[in-house]
Amino acid sequence: MSVILDKTDLHILQLLQEDAGLSVKAIGAQVGLTVSPTYDRINRLKDTGVIEKNVLLLNHEKLGLGVIAYCHISLKNHAVDTSAAFEKQVTLFREVMEVVRLSGNFDYMLKVVTADLKTYHEFVEGYLSRLPEISNLQTSFVMKELKRTTAYPI
Repeated sequence: MSVILDKTDLHILQLLQEDAGLSVKAIGAQVGLTVSPTYDRINRLKDTGVIEKNVLLLNHEKLGLGVIAYCHISLKNHAVDTSAAFEKQVTLFREVMEVVRLSGNFDYMLKVVTADLKTYHEFVEGYLSRLPEISNLQTSFVMKELKRTTAYPI
């Protein structure tokens, strides 16, 4: 269900997507509102679920996480209980940053982050490949990140 947003709401969201640490005063100055109505708008955006949460973006390489892999997974079958069991297990792994269900050649795609190829191999061999619901797993490794954003095009 979408929420009706005006031009000012969209401007506030654009600013917050670029820097969630901006003060209410700074946001208000950029959208032409005083602090109180800006604060009210931000709270309304939170209350309606448009803003889910505020997070920090970290540099994975500086944290020693040099390998990003995309795992393309096919399940053994498409039964509801098979998908549910897989989803329950795969979302528990710390190395798995994102899980999406797909249409097309694969059922799921996982974004996995590890320190190095050895650690990735240990993760796949020790955890991911042991999930009984998986029939096929193919991995693509990120060679170079060209664009990384969390900002939606609003």
